[in-house]
Amino acid sequence: MNITHRNHQGITIVYPEGKITLGDGDQELGEAVRTILEQGGRRIVLNLSKVSYLDSSGVGELVGCYTSIKNKGGDLRICGMNSRIFNLITMTSLHSVFEVKETEEEALAGF
Repeated sequence: MNITHRNHQGITIVYPEGKITLGDGDQELGEAVRTILEQGGRRIVLNLSKVSYLDSSGVGELVGCYTSIKNKGGDLRICGMNSRIFNLITMTSLHSVFEVKETEEEALAGF
């Protein structure tokens, strides 16, 4: 898994690329978010447009990221999900927990 990020007006946008599955990307995503939090970032957008697959371990890691961010007084938005990932988030009712936006622009505008 490759993870990059950029800052936009005090908001950190994280771009994971590949699969977020058990042993393949799940821990890397959590480590990236924790590093951002340690560096003072509190407003984070996860742009999942380049994530091809998410399994239950990946969902668990998203929940862990959300919890870590909220515990630091931060805010998380998720955007750019393909239909399969969106259906998984909806099926698990996490769309009511996460603030889900279709595009990065919509996610940024909400801050």
